[in-house]
Amino acid sequence: MSGTTTAAAGPRRRAPGADAHRWVVLVVLCASLLLVALDATVLHVAVPAVTEDLRPGAVELLWIVDVYPLVCAALLILFGTLGDRVGRRRVLLLGYALFGVASAVAAFSGTAEMLILARALLGVGGAMIMPATLSILRQVFPDRRERALAIGVWSAVAAVGAAVGPLLGGFLLEHFWWGAVFLVNIPLMLVSLPVGRLLLPESRGERDGPWDVTGALTAAAGLFAVVLGVQRLGGGQAAASPLTALPLLTGAGLLLLFVRRQRRLPYPLVDLRMFRRPAFSTSVGCIVLAMLALVGLELIAAQYLQLVLGLSPLETGLRLLPLTVAAMAAGLAGARMLRRFGPRRMVSAGFCLTAAAVLTLTVMGGADDPPLLLAGFVLLGFGLETTLFGAYESMLSEAPADRAGGAAAIGETSYQLGAGIGIALLGSVMNAAYAPALRSVPGVPRGAARAAGHSLGEAYQVAGRLGGPAGAALRRAARDSFVHGLHVTLLLSAGLLLLGAVMALRLPRTVQCGEEPDGTAPDVPGPREAEATGGRPRVSAQAALDVRDTAP
Repeated sequence: MSGTTTAAAGPRRRAPGADAHRWVVLVVLCASLLLVALDATVLHVAVPAVTEDLRPGAVELLWIVDVYPLVCAALLILFGTLGDRVGRRRVLLLGYALFGVASAVAAFSGTAEMLILARALLGVGGAMIMPATLSILRQVFPDRRERALAIGVWSAVAAVGAAVGPLLGGFLLEHFWWGAVFLVNIPLMLVSLPVGRLLLPESRGERDGPWDVTGALTAAAGLFAVVLGVQRLGGGQAAASPLTALPLLTGAGLLLLFVRRQRRLPYPLVDLRMFRRPAFSTSVGCIVLAMLALVGLELIAAQYLQLVLGLSPLETGLRLLPLTVAAMAAGLAGARMLRRFGPRRMVSAGFCLTAAAVLTLTVMGGADDPPLLLAGFVLLGFGLETTLFGAYESMLSEAPADRAGGAAAIGETSYQLGAGIGIALLGSVMNAAYAPALRSVPGVPRGAARAAGHSLGEAYQVAGRLGGPAGAALRRAARDSFVHGLHVTLLLSAGLLLLGAVMALRLPRTVQCGEEPDGTAPDVPGPREAEATGGRPRVSAQAALDVRDTAP
């Protein structure tokens, strides 16, 4: 089967100017993706101002920060597959409208409850936008060579948005009130809505059979519970705690029911047969592993720069800027690297380069070393973006055109789950390596030592209250213990990244470029993937343009 399109992707021969039109569509899609990526991090620097103004409780403050990624991750599969059914552009435009309205409500929220509701609506809008941008991109760029370049631009924009969020938030807070971090969304959405309606092509998959509403709601509830449990683990909650274990077990049970239901249905919501294709399943696993390493490392690196080296938030953002610039460069060069080396070598080399960067950063100590940090962050950004680019491109190209929305949703869900698991896993390892050394600091009472073991920031507060030689000793011990924990965490991350490099060896060695005569990408790129699904490959004559690597 192949998806149906009603705009640029459909005709066999493109009209004059169609090439330019596709790149204009890419600009529109990237602008909307930039807003969604910005909103995931822009609020972080505004938390103190929100706390002072709205005075939320501890639980309310946690929900203000976490409800956006939580709701967004839970609904990605629902809206991704709905776009395949009713039209991806329609879902995207509805997401634009909802995102703009929710931004206005968030900016002028007078209570913590209203802000939580607005952030949840932003998560719904984000879940409508994210998979739609990637699936429309899949349709607008049927030729794999052009699509690789488009995905590189798309992924570079996502990296920029996540990194620029805190810097933009800090700038706005210096000149306006905290609601301004949400108001910046509205002008861009007011422009994107009519421009998207005018320029974006409508596309959808085959509409055989009913849309599985029960399955969509089951998947949403299961993902919500799993992500909630993972976030609680990342926040330092015990795994045996009922408020952590219950969501994890409930979510796992619901997702198991979802999988069993999809296997029985003649027209499933998510075609699980895609996971039989080694390239698709391997790409999803690589995305999870890459995000698992990236997010936990960024969080710990930010703490190291501020609490150990004593840098300000702005200085910390500037130190991390080379990571973002390197990621942008890798995204823009990704298409050329993919053609030259193929998915297998590209993703595996990206993992290895990232592991080398992580091992380089283990040299970090209590003293500032700008050249070392610059080299480590540049390698880290370039390696991780190379990995994510190759994995996303392989995953999207393996998915049939009529399942592009579901495939994009699976990729984005893997991204979110990898990020959450990374914070939980690496944070737990960091805490386990950090806390024990503070239990026997000379002159520090047991209760104070226990409180200092929660985090380095809290240790500094306890040391300030103690004062004198005991406070100075606790401060030194906490800093040294944090650096030790950082080294342990980096070594674990390097091991996970090398595991990803081995996993990537299951990806295809070559890239087949081209398109079907009707303008859609071939559903099955090659015989290896065809054997995995039990069918024969359906590749057009144009698809014979393949790029082979030089490995024996």
